[in-house]
Amino acid sequence: MLHIYTSGEISGCTAILVNMAETEHHSGSSPEDDSPPIPVCQNFMVPKKEISMFPDMGKWKRSQAYADYMGFILTLNEGVKGKKLTCEYKVSETIEKLLALLGTLDRWIDETPPEDQPSRFGNKAYRTWYAKLDQEAEGLVAAVIPEDKVAAAPEIAVYLKEAVGNSTRIDYGTGHEAAFAIFLCCLCKIGALRVDDQLAIIFKVFDRYLVVMRKLQKTYRMEPAGSQGVWGLDDFQFLPFIWGSSQFVDHPTLEPKHFVDEKVVNENHHDYMFLECIKFINEMKTGPFAEHSNQLWNISAVPTWSKVNQGLIRMYKAECLEKFPVIQHFKFGSLISIQPVKP
Repeated sequence: MLHIYTSGEISGCTAILVNMAETEHHSGSSPEDDSPPIPVCQNFMVPKKEISMFPDMGKWKRSQAYADYMGFILTLNEGVKGKKLTCEYKVSETIEKLLALLGTLDRWIDETPPEDQPSRFGNKAYRTWYAKLDQEAEGLVAAVIPEDKVAAAPEIAVYLKEAVGNSTRIDYGTGHEAAFAIFLCCLCKIGALRVDDQLAIIFKVFDRYLVVMRKLQKTYRMEPAGSQGVWGLDDFQFLPFIWGSSQFVDHPTLEPKHFVDEKVVNENHHDYMFLECIKFINEMKTGPFAEHSNQLWNISAVPTWSKVNQGLIRMYKAECLEKFPVIQHFKFGSLISIQPVKP
């Protein structure tokens, strides 16, 4: 059975994962059986923004959406604890379809080369690439989800489009990353992803998503959205540092102080998401690590990976989920609901 947090803030997606697991257990079916998913919600809707002013932030923190999102993040965080990217795990048909979807986005980058333009950052060819996704998103999502849930495609497709950056500003940040996590959470809610997909969700799908996003960032020279510069954790990502630090919990030899050692990074990045992130930073930035990535440098002084993991979760809540400039762009529908958590 999947370990589940019992905190009141964690419910929706976690509960759905548990329900699916218990249904499989009690029915005597194996995870490979094609048993129908538990119906969650049939009244789908196109998500819209609900947080328009700073006082609305209380509504967000009390919402089912916040509980579902944190439940999803923390359940996956627990699931990858102590495991390598290269470990063995089930890869379901839905996971394969998601990888194909991300492969399509990757191919479109190759088919949309950057334009010659005076400005170094924010290449306008990104808008051509994004227009293709905007046009095709519903079809891409419909190809991933079960036929009996195809009505959810317009709702879920919104989060896919939100997950790749902003086509007006040609920027990308942690809010876009969160939209992809919400996209995956929605797939859990409708039963397309199941309890035994949890490792593949991070190690296959989210890891492939990061590869595509890094390619977007490099190809079109995307600006960091809302970056705090040297004082931020990273210009673009946050979640892979949380899940990546969980992978290292109770590691027999590699401690937090080792990730600033380039030799350690180069030898181990294939196994650990955290080190993949550090490798990308080392490739993109010049100068002493302590100067261009001060927050990460400070984290390397924390004694244990467990403390790093707990600290990053607190930091994620404070720096991302409790910041109005990030949350004002979140969209809410039937699957990710702004309604308050039911007592």
